[in-house]
Amino acid sequence: MTVVVVLVAVLAVDVTSFITASDASKEAFKTATLLKTLTVNALITGEVGVGKRSLASYIIPDAPIIDASDFDELLTNIESSREVIIVNLENSPNINTIVNAIEKNNTRIIATSKSSFENDYIDNLFSVKFNIPPLNSRLEDIEFLVDRFANEASKLFGSTIDFDMNSFVPDLSTNANSLRRQVMINSLLKDIKDTELMEILEKYLFNKLGSNSDYREFLYLYEVPLIKSGLKRFKSQLQLSDKLGLNRNTLRKKIADNKDYL
Repeated sequence: MTVVVVLVAVLAVDVTSFITASDASKEAFKTATLLKTLTVNALITGEVGVGKRSLASYIIPDAPIIDASDFDELLTNIESSREVIIVNLENSPNINTIVNAIEKNNTRIIATSKSSFENDYIDNLFSVKFNIPPLNSRLEDIEFLVDRFANEASKLFGSTIDFDMNSFVPDLSTNANSLRRQVMINSLLKDIKDTELMEILEKYLFNKLGSNSDYREFLYLYEVPLIKSGLKRFKSQLQLSDKLGLNRNTLRKKIADNKDYL
């Protein structure tokens, strides 16, 4: 099925920007909606890029968002604000002092963390803890995220791009973060000119050159995309070798030499 960037996934997208197409996402959103009506502290855990910050902002939308590593800034906001969102709680250099300040000032906290961790102060502070699963276990959300990021890219680059979800292999290494980057790059490259592509390679290579074997070492940057695109288009090594004007054995050797990238 083709996802066209001009379509908007209205039914699966909440105003929070948190996708709720999968059952796991719906459960996380349901918990967040309940927390909007309460005044308790909550800890949201999950990998990078799963939507923790989006849900935290949905729960307390007007609260300042402070990284736990910024100790002084966090303490200042805890003392001056009724509600605070703390991101990356695991990065706090002194969690005990932070918790004491929260309790002293009676500040409501919604915090995020990459993982749950054992700490008596944390256990006592947060009445509610819930986890957002990674995208590889929320597959129903991916198509809507691709659509959203494609719309964003369309506005940014002034062009439209279609994603065939049957052939598109999403990069979920850092969940929505890597997926967004992938969609943006695909959109950017859609109408790229050869001079622009060469400029990208020039900037990439500028600080990497310097050895006596640079030509051989960086030849894969040309050969790999040529071979990959050729195999996809012509379907066989025989046809590709003919189109490239290469001996079949020469093509096989180049494929073997670049096996780590093909």
